[in-house]
Amino acid sequence: MDRKQKKLKVKAVSELLSSIYGSIPWKPRYNAAEELVYTILSQHTSDINSERAFHNLLAVFSDLNHIADADVDDIEVAIRRGGLSKTKAPRIKSVLNEIRKSLGSFDLSFLAEMPLKEAKTWLIKLKGVGPKTAAIILCFSFGMPAMPVDTHIYRVAQRLSLVGKKISAEKAHDVLESLVEPEEVFQFHMYLIKHGRDTCKAQRPKCNHCSLTELCPSFKRYQ
Repeated sequence: MDRKQKKLKVKAVSELLSSIYGSIPWKPRYNAAEELVYTILSQHTSDINSERAFHNLLAVFSDLNHIADADVDDIEVAIRRGGLSKTKAPRIKSVLNEIRKSLGSFDLSFLAEMPLKEAKTWLIKLKGVGPKTAAIILCFSFGMPAMPVDTHIYRVAQRLSLVGKKISAEKAHDVLESLVEPEEVFQFHMYLIKHGRDTCKAQRPKCNHCSLTELCPSFKRYQ
C-alpha cells in the first residue's frame, strides 16, 4: 500500500470512527510546562491516578516554581498516589529546573510560533523528553498537528497497516503525521485511542463488533 492509499485509508477510518464517537474538538488542557509535568506523571499509570497525583502536586506546592525549588523527597510524597514516584519526582524537578535555567520562566508559548519540527526538536533536547512527550505537549497545549503515539494508537495503526511492522513507536509519530491532514490530527489521535480501548484491544480484539473490518487486513487473523 503506497502513501496515497494510506492517506485514503486514514480518511475512511476517520469518517467511520466519527460516526461512532462524533466530533471531538480540540481544547487546551494545561499550559505547556504543566502538560510536561502531567505527562511524566501519566507514564505507566492510569489516567485517574496520574490526574490525582498532578492535582495533589499543584495543591501542595501551588506553582511550578515551588515544585522546581522543592526537595525531591517532598515531591515524591506529593505524587505517590500516581505510582513510580521515586523515579518521577527527580525527573520532574530536573526538567523544570532545566527549563527555568534556559528561559528564566516556564513560559513555553513561543513553541506555538515555531514550525512543528523545530518545536519538537527544542522539546526533545530536554533531558528525558522523547517524541511522544513532545507531541503531547504540542498537541494538547497548543493544538499543533503533532501526533502522540501511545500503545493503543501504535497497535491499531499497525493492524490497519498504516504503520509497518518494522516501524518503531518513535518513528510512528512522523509516519502518521504525514498521513493525516493537519486539522484532523487531534481528532484522529483521539479516535484511535478510543477504538483501541473499546474494540481493538491488545489480547482479545472485538473484531466481530468492529466498524473497520472492511479496511483492516488483520481482521481474519483474530477470527
